Amino acid sequence: MKLRLLALLLAAAALVHAADPAPAAPGAPAAELSARDAIILGVIEGVTEFLPISSTGHLIIGTRLLGLDDTKPLTGPDGQPRWHRKPKEGKPGEPLTVKNAADTFIVVIQFGAIAAVALLYWGPLMSMARGLLGRDPAGRRLLINVLIAFVPAAGIGFLASKWIEENLFSVGAVIIALVAGALLMFVAEAWHRRRVASGTWVGRDELTPRGAATVGLLQCLAMWPGTSRSMMTIVGGYFAGLDPRRAAEFSFILGFVTLTAASIYKSLRGGAVMIEVFGWPKVMLGGVVAAVTAAICVRFLVNWLTRHGLAVFAWYRIALAAVLAFYFYR
Repeated sequence: MKLRLLALLLAAAALVHAADPAPAAPGAPAAELSARDAIILGVIEGVTEFLPISSTGHLIIGTRLLGLDDTKPLTGPDGQPRWHRKPKEGKPGEPLTVKNAADTFIVVIQFGAIAAVALLYWGPLMSMARGLLGRDPAGRRLLINVLIAFVPAAGIGFLASKWIEENLFSVGAVIIALVAGALLMFVAEAWHRRRVASGTWVGRDELTPRGAATVGLLQCLAMWPGTSRSMMTIVGGYFAGLDPRRAAEFSFILGFVTLTAASIYKSLRGGAVMIEVFGWPKVMLGGVVAAVTAAICVRFLVNWLTRHGLAVFAWYRIALAAVLAFYFYR
């Protein structure tokens, strides 16, 4: 594992060199992603993706603070507009802006977090693959549970992704979700501790299909930026009878599937124009940095939840919401 992390760090160093800014070409966009910004966003993604504090919420805040929320239409060297979605059949197109390129970037660098889970949970993932082939009963049960939990969010995400991007990718929406999520975490933690103290807690080694459906329905709520997919699925695992370690590990494995699907979908929709604005080296740099930091944070979270529970993350969410409200709305 240490050798894999070292290899990722070396790759990041090489990409920093490759991503050094070159002289701007005539007509090039005035605001582009720097290597520094790619590293910052990669760290934010890696640290927050699996901690129950919302990666999307932090990345929305990060892009705004870095000035990557500019909605001015970009033009090419010939002075013609660049398109995020070209006009067709009488419908107006959507001009390419730094903001929609950045919105795509913060989803695509989730590939780094996906790589971290693949490195750390290769065994369960391979068990699921063997289960698909009928060679591993435990892997087949895990695969079924993951699919049950994945399908609701996949369906709603496919149908509502554009509406969510247009209406909920804002600091105000993130503040509301941070507070609401913190309250839910306090409820889940208190419920879990009461069950343990009363002696009625029987931790499960794996989810039932009904428990997986509970996790899946809660994951749907995490589409509101600031809620946290990790938080909702860990809380769902609590309510489904898993102990904190098992709940976190199921959340990571479910995240591998969910994030892979979301990143591929977003890449197909806007990846080409994102590369046109930011370039491959910077996108890859963000992903590699995200992989390294996510691998570290996954290990930290499992150990922390086993010993201390969710409360500290709930308090962090409330404190962050207060800071954001003061900074942006004073």
